[in-house]
Amino acid sequence: MLTVASDIEVLARFGRALADPIRCRILFSLREEPAHPADLAEALGISRTRLSNHLACLRDCGLVVTVPVGRRTRYELADERLGHALDDLRTAVVAVETDRTCPDADEKGCC
Repeated sequence: MLTVASDIEVLARFGRALADPIRCRILFSLREEPAHPADLAEALGISRTRLSNHLACLRDCGLVVTVPVGRRTRYELADERLGHALDDLRTAVVAVETDRTCPDADEKGCC
């Protein structure tokens, strides 16, 4: 049964998807055009197995969908608005004070 996720769940899923650089590269690639897994793996320079794991995550997060094309499967963004959201996030300016770090930076490895 399909359910509608809450706003918080949607953002958490999007954050999970963006938490890995390879998944970000996959999303940016699919933003340009739908692709078959073999073509994506070659374009990104990763193994098909590794790509498959990341595509499964992106499917589970609801960001990509599969489209059967004959005997092959093509991947594309689940909604064209995701491409716009990726562009907006990519170009957003994050304000960071250069003379400040998080108090837990050494312990948590952030900032």
